[in-house]
Amino acid sequence: MILPFSKGNKYLLTAALAVSLLVGAQPVSHTSAAATTTAAKEISSAEFAAFLKDKFNVALPARITRGEFILDLAASVRLEPADAPVTFADLPSSSPYYDAANTLYKNGVLASDTVNSSASLTAINAVQLSVRAAGLKELAASYPQAKAELAIAKLPIRADKLNLQTRQELAAAVDTGLLPSAYYNQLKSGAGVTADLANVLIGKTLVFRGQYKHYIGSVSDPDIYAKLTDAYNASVIIRSDKLQKVVDAALEQGLVTGYNLKDSRYEPNFIESLTLVYGHSDLKHAIQLIGLLRSEGIDAKVQFEPKTSAFVYLKEWGDPGVSDQYEVRQIANGNYIEYAKEYDIAFEFNQSADKNRFNEIISTYAKKNKEDQPGLIANSWWQPLYYSLTALPDYKIITNNKITADRYYAQSFSLKEQSQAVIDGFKKVDPSVTVEHYDFWTDVPFYNYLNGESL
Repeated sequence: MILPFSKGNKYLLTAALAVSLLVGAQPVSHTSAAATTTAAKEISSAEFAAFLKDKFNVALPARITRGEFILDLAASVRLEPADAPVTFADLPSSSPYYDAANTLYKNGVLASDTVNSSASLTAINAVQLSVRAAGLKELAASYPQAKAELAIAKLPIRADKLNLQTRQELAAAVDTGLLPSAYYNQLKSGAGVTADLANVLIGKTLVFRGQYKHYIGSVSDPDIYAKLTDAYNASVIIRSDKLQKVVDAALEQGLVTGYNLKDSRYEPNFIESLTLVYGHSDLKHAIQLIGLLRSEGIDAKVQFEPKTSAFVYLKEWGDPGVSDQYEVRQIANGNYIEYAKEYDIAFEFNQSADKNRFNEIISTYAKKNKEDQPGLIANSWWQPLYYSLTALPDYKIITNNKITADRYYAQSFSLKEQSQAVIDGFKKVDPSVTVEHYDFWTDVPFYNYLNGESL
């Protein structure tokens, strides 16, 4: 399906065209105060706990043994697996904790071949294990004794009761923020680690290793507009020779009409049940979208994901021209493949009710229904594109068909019943290619577009 084209609506069509298709409200009344801007704050134990449960099915008990913490730390942190078994003094290879202990030992997190898996874990030892797992071992070892003791003077422990390594590791935890100040009072001699502190330590370990959520800020941040602008200006047309050999050939052969190209390094790693992804091409629209959410009293984490949308630009549309927003390549039949600079913004909302409201807000303020429609934010589209990986009322199921090479991936959205034809199209070009496909939920206007309807 090809929509009517004009120079004026070129970028309006780009995202809608960059999907695989085989050739063939009223405003709500509610209390609405602008979101209060807040300074950066520590991630709460509850948020870390929700992340660990969602991503790794980790739920720490009230009483935490050394074995339990070792198991959950290893399950959450992507460390190099052990290349050979270790013989522990008190842990047989049949133990449910053995593989985790083996990996942590090989990576220098466990310092002894005695695990004591059934013993209660002290808060001090939990911090030490986290410092090593977070990759801070060398920093800790660099502390002279006086510097270490100065740092841990903030903790309710006597330095002279600790060996030098323990002092160094606690000092590194304090100075780097791995141990937030709100938990200093839990570092008493012999005190067991609480579930709250354990969640924070594992969560902070993931943060230090770049394995937690990725985002440029929050809707409520006073500098979010600058961060969003910088991210947009720094983004470029994405290229992947491996992928484009397949997907561009499919475009040239008319097997598909478009695809999106993205870089996995920008994936937000958000909790899926709280996340929506919104696609567009215009920076002004993104800035105003953030302002719109603030005006509706909604806060959310914000991740900017660069995206390139590729589609067939017909020669009868005229000279494609030159722009820093797109590139073109002429193909054998005289048409072009256009590669347009776009973006996805992933939002992780603070609560599911805000995610549910997003559809109504966009329908009211960012969904174009007629030319020169008043009351919309800048450059609103006829068929806005936003989607969720979890079910939502009033959304429609479609399918993503995805090919990955190295850190890049090409993805094409289709109606569910057309997914196999899209997969077959890619495999016709390269029978060896692996096409991942899964269903997700998109807004009705975009679903209607895929279904051949104008609005």
